[in-house]
Amino acid sequence: MGTVTRKTIDARGLLCPLPVIRLQDAVKDLPAGTEVELIGTDPGVLHDVPAWCRVHGHRVLQTRDDGEEYRVVLRIAR
Repeated sequence: MGTVTRKTIDARGLLCPLPVIRLQDAVKDLPAGTEVELIGTDPGVLHDVPAWCRVHGHRVLQTRDDGEEYRVVLRIAR
């Protein structure tokens, strides 16, 4: 079994639509199967990132509200 690569995107302090734009720019060259964790302070990421994933065929693995930070973990598909 291969190892899973994970990339973290720091979108703290950014407001919509910038977290999704940052995510889109970061994943365009990542191979399928890569896990990406986006960390943001805009609660909109909990809705915007899963919506973006549905449009692009990526899979959301986890969403989490830590109070002041919001995290979405997804797996890149191709």
